[in-house]
Amino acid sequence: MQRLTEQILAHAEGLPEGMPLTAKGLLHLGSRAGVDQALSRLAERGQLIRAGRGLYLRPVTSRFGTRAPSVEQTVEALAIQRGEVIVPNGAAAANELGLTTQVPMRSVYLTSGRSRTMSLGKQVVELRHAPRWQLALADKPAGQAVRALAWLGPEKADLALNALKRKLPPAAFMELVTAAPQFPTWLARSVSKAAHG
Repeated sequence: MQRLTEQILAHAEGLPEGMPLTAKGLLHLGSRAGVDQALSRLAERGQLIRAGRGLYLRPVTSRFGTRAPSVEQTVEALAIQRGEVIVPNGAAAANELGLTTQVPMRSVYLTSGRSRTMSLGKQVVELRHAPRWQLALADKPAGQAVRALAWLGPEKADLALNALKRKLPPAAFMELVTAAPQFPTWLARSVSKAAHG
C-alpha cells in the first residue's frame, strides 16, 4: 500500500489548478491526525503550499519552475468547495467598471464566509466577510456595480450611477434597480433617483 503522503500527492495531482486540499476532504485516505501530519510534511518539503489554516494547494510546475496557483482560480475553487460567495471587493469592481483609475494594490475579496487571509506564494489574499446585500448579485455586472457603489460611498454614488446607466447593458441596470430594496437607504435612494432621472 502507498504511503499516506504519496496518496495525498496522487490525489492533489488529479485536481484542477487552484483547487484547495483540506484534511477533511482526505479522510478517506487515513485518520485525521495522520492526514494532518502528512499535509504538514508535504508543505515543509515544498510539495504543497500551505495557503491558510488547514488549507493546502498544489504548486504549479512549468519549465520556469514552480509557482503558486493563480489567485482567481484559487478563490473560485475555494468558493465552490466551501459553498461560499466570494467576489472581488468594491475597489477592484470600481476599477473594472472604469469608475476609478486607482488600481488596488492588495488582493481583497468579499465573502459570505468568515474573514481570513490566504498566502499564495509571496502574495497575501484577504477574504473579508461582507453583508449579504453586497454579495446579492455575485458575479453579474449589476453585482459588480453594487460593490463599486458601496466602496465609493454616498457622496459619489449619484455621479457613479449616471456613468453606470450609460455603461451597463439596460438589462443589467434594471437588475440593479430591481435589487435596490435590499440595499442600505442611501444606495436604494440613489439607484431609484438614477432609474427615474
